[in-house]
Amino acid sequence: QVRLVESGGGSVQPGDSLTLSCWVSGDIFSSYNIGWFRQAPGEGREFVAVIGWSGKTTDTADSVKGRFTISRENVKNTVYLQMNSLKPDDAAVYYCAATRDWGRAASYDFWGQGTQVTVSS
Repeated sequence: QVRLVESGGGSVQPGDSLTLSCWVSGDIFSSYNIGWFRQAPGEGREFVAVIGWSGKTTDTADSVKGRFTISRENVKNTVYLQMNSLKPDDAAVYYCAATRDWGRAASYDFWGQGTQVTVSS
């Protein structure tokens, strides 16, 4: 059974940084692309970033480009989302997900439970 477990969420002030982690169980990690999504209350799910299985290819949403960085450590079965210069608009539940596809419209096979990020002064 494949599990994705997010961690690292919390409550921060505008301008602060936070790093989210996504740990993936099972043997799929090294062959799957891992994406981050977020959903704010009353809003639809939004693509944030994705990283290819090798770690060499990434794609980041324009709304966070230059502030968020996605990376992965295959030996630890973990993908990270480094978030800098956080804004109140970044507040949401953040989810990681796994897919063999590529592209912002890719269909994701497995999802985590999410971790809450709150940004307020």
